[in-house]
Formats: sequence, structure tokens, C-alpha cells
Amino acid sequence: MASSVASSVAPNFSPDFDDVAAFDSVAPVFDSVAPAFDSAPAFDSFTLTLVQLCPTGSDKAANLQHAYEMVLKAAKSYSGTKPQVVVLPECFNSPYSFDQFPLYAENIGPYTPGKEFDVQASASDSIKMLSSAAKKAGVWLIGGSIPERDEETNKVYSTCTVYSPTGALVALHRKVHLCDIDIPGKIMFKVHPFGLALAAFWRSSYLQESETLTGGSTTNYFDTEFARIGLGICYDIRFPEIAMIAARQGCHAVVYPAAYNLTTGPLHWELLQRARAVDNQIFFSMCSPARDMTAEYHAWGHSMVVDPYGKVLVEADESEMIVHANIDPKTFDSARAGIPITKQRRFDVYADVSEACK
Repeated sequence: MASSVASSVAPNFSPDFDDVAAFDSVAPVFDSVAPAFDSAPAFDSFTLTLVQLCPTGSDKAANLQHAYEMVLKAAKSYSGTKPQVVVLPECFNSPYSFDQFPLYAENIGPYTPGKEFDVQASASDSIKMLSSAAKKAGVWLIGGSIPERDEETNKVYSTCTVYSPTGALVALHRKVHLCDIDIPGKIMFKVHPFGLALAAFWRSSYLQESETLTGGSTTNYFDTEFARIGLGICYDIRFPEIAMIAARQGCHAVVYPAAYNLTTGPLHWELLQRARAVDNQIFFSMCSPARDMTAEYHAWGHSMVVDPYGKVLVEADESEMIVHANIDPKTFDSARAGIPITKQRRFDVYADVSEACK
């Protein structure tokens, strides 16, 4: 389903920018080490909707306007019913380029989990737009990621924010793992030997996130009335601990805004999502930008939702489009009952990585 420009007009945020069978286990069963769902909401079915936006250009105001319109369109585009959760991709408000992140970075303001955040007092136009879109659409909105500048330290982060259907900011996740890789002859996310002076010349192959971004230091999730949902961003998926911690903390689903490329996408995009879903018996999803071969960065696309058995429930192609997946607790329960690994882990043999996050 290719997108078209929605007729809704954004509010005046006015950006101004200079059937698996059960079996008996041969290992000891440790009921005490099952995930801690005590405080998590009861898992109920919901619709997860991914908005695969076309790549952003240099005009931040236009990027925000388009994202706003697509969120409202996504909230109306599923068989006449409204999805409960809508997701935007990584870096939706700026070009995906290490040297551009500081230029587009916004000060969100001090956010403390569990405490009310005054969105209107924030200096961030992106935060105001996302809050407004969530409220207007009446959905939980996982707002992709934006470059964020910490007002106190001046450090820049890749940050995902989440909003309730009332527009309240309810969660914030800073990308923990920064993408510095070098696949010879393919793609380089690493320092070029001649340094930043030639950054513009080497931009097509040179993008080391750690050159301008700082990694976050927390794992994060948020609760809705129907599920607990964990968060990560793109490269975080290559580190299984993040999803493992989310599952141990009672998350039913985990969502990562992401932007894989034409080298890493074919190699690992689907593989990693299915692996994390099966490893942790959770629903797993990544939302990508659409592919634009005229842009500096060529995103893989293929936004996807995977169930706890590792089955791909929905997958976009590379174009701008909106895709929906029904998240069914019965699948979650069936996977965990038939293959009860959540009760069979041997923390007398190896460590529980989630302990440090309690």
C-alpha cells in the first residue's frame, strides 16, 4: 500500500530551523526463574502498525509535517479500525548522517520515568509534534528516533520517545550501542584514516555514529493497558542482552526503530529479529525508513513484525507504506507452554543479565 499525502493538517507547532507440541524437559525446572510479570499489565490482543516513511530531507519542518500526516493516516488505515500502537522509523526528522546529527539535535528537556513531563515547555519541535499526533490519532505512538542534545552535557544521543493516546510522554530510550562497522568493499561505519576533514567527500561510505553520538546507559520499556513493550534502536538488536532483559522484565513485545542498509539488511535484518523473538519468546518488530536511491543513505526498508515462534507476521517492501500486525496473546502463551524455556534457565550455571537492571 503506497502512501499518499493525508488531508489532515498538523497543529501549529511551527518549526523554525536556521502448533508446537509440548515436551518434557530433561533439564531441571526452575519455576522461580520465570520472567517477572507480577507488575506487568495483563496481555491482551492489539494491532501494531509500522509507518515506513520515505527518507527525510534537509527540511526538518517538512519532515515533521509528513510524519504527522502519516501517523494520522496509519490510525485510520486498518480495515476501518484503529490500531493501538503506531511506530515511526529511526531518525525520521533528519538525514541519516553522522555529521548531520549535531545540526538537527534538539533539547527535549529533563525527563524522569514515572513523572509527568510538560511537553509544551520542551524546546523540541519534534517532541511537540509527536505528542500532538498521538493525541490527535488516539494511539500509543513510538516516535522513531531523533537526534537529542542533552542540555547539561551537550552530548548528542539517538533517542526514541513514546507517547500515550493523551499525548503524554511516557518513555524515553537512548540508543545504547552505536553503529561503528567496516565491511570491506561494502559499507563503512568507521573512522576514515584521513579523518573528519574529508567527511563530506566520504559520506556515502563513511558514517561512524560514535564520532558524534553518545551511547545511552539504560534499558527501557513502557506499559499500556494491553501489554508491556520494550524499546531499543537499530544496532541494539545485535546485542541480545537488551531484548533478553526486556523479556525478563515482563515485556510481551519489543519494538526497535531502525535503519539497516543494503549490505546489512539482506544479511541480518530478518535473521536478527527472528532470533530475538525465538530466544525470548516475545513479539519482535523493527520499523525502517523507506528506500530512496537518490538519498545519501540507502535504507533497507522491509519493516517487520515477528511472533514468538519466529514467524514473520507482516513485512513491508522497500517503498513508503503502512503495515499492520495483529498481536495475539494466544501465540505468546502457546510458545511458552510448548517450549517452556522461561522456566528452564540455569542461573545456577550462568548469570541472569537482567539482575543488574533491577
